[in-house]
Amino acid sequence: MSTARRAAARWRRARAASSLARAPAAAVGLTLAGCTGPLSALAPAGAAADAIATLFWWMAAGAVLIWLAFVALAVYAVSRRSRVLSRRAGGMLIIGGGIVFPLVVLTVVLVYGLALLPRLLAPAPGNSLKIAVSGEQWWWRVRYLGPGGSPVELANEVRLPVGEPVELSLASPDVIHSFWIPSLAGKMDMIPGRVTRLVLEPSRTGVFRGVCAEYCGIAHALMMFPVVVLERGEFARWLAQQAAPAAVPVSPDARRGHALFLASGCGACHTIRGSAARGAVGPDLTHVGSRLSLGAGILRNEPDTFVRWIARTEQVKPGVHMPAFGMLPADDLRALAAYLDSLQ
Repeated sequence: MSTARRAAARWRRARAASSLARAPAAAVGLTLAGCTGPLSALAPAGAAADAIATLFWWMAAGAVLIWLAFVALAVYAVSRRSRVLSRRAGGMLIIGGGIVFPLVVLTVVLVYGLALLPRLLAPAPGNSLKIAVSGEQWWWRVRYLGPGGSPVELANEVRLPVGEPVELSLASPDVIHSFWIPSLAGKMDMIPGRVTRLVLEPSRTGVFRGVCAEYCGIAHALMMFPVVVLERGEFARWLAQQAAPAAVPVSPDARRGHALFLASGCGACHTIRGSAARGAVGPDLTHVGSRLSLGAGILRNEPDTFVRWIARTEQVKPGVHMPAFGMLPADDLRALAAYLDSLQ
């Protein structure tokens, strides 16, 4: 083979190795570009999420080091002249680059990950705020357990004070769900017959998103909830407001909607504290008008969406246990929506 042909062959081999090196890097770049937004575990806003994100970067760094070692060996192999390595040199490359180096890197990552476990599994202090969350089909029952007081129940929304550890006890009365707020902590299963616990310690204020991370049935993908982290004083005022009974409706539409709510049997499934509605099957609606969303995070909280939810429940959320009330006249639906929207 002529010198020019040998040079061309070496160039083609080097170009192939370069393409091999660039392809995974491009894939990593595209993957990381998608790791943003309200469900990103790489934008931590809590102590546990920060530890998990740091572990991810350690694992990513370890993977990159091993990948670079592999690429370096590949480039070295394809760019060499046709001269064959000695048995000793080849063995050193295989053992050093293929066994010893990956073993050292993976051991470092393993030790670091194990060292995080006590931090992630540590219980909350005894005087911490406690919240009981129940995963239902397909919504979230949330109870704030105050010291010596009656639980404050709401649904499909969690609010937390910034900078304070909060202990969540998680359960399910029906099927396995998985409670996950990627920006605040790792996921935790909710298993019928068991109570699991999760500690959240938000590090900054804001609105985040939680989801069910375990397939639980037909409406699994429609089972979300907003998580609002507030300053401590603002959180205390919000919790006191949630503990109060519902205000007496003032406007004519709201008063008419209140009467329709009770006459239509809605109170058999829903509780509105301060009224005759005492149902325990569905979500507590005492202050539903103050929540950020409806239907477990799938609709904006507005009068028009109340009408849509009440009239076409099954169409909005397939599999939901709440019957639709589309048979009601449009004026009645608007009055019900006005009443529910007034429950601030």
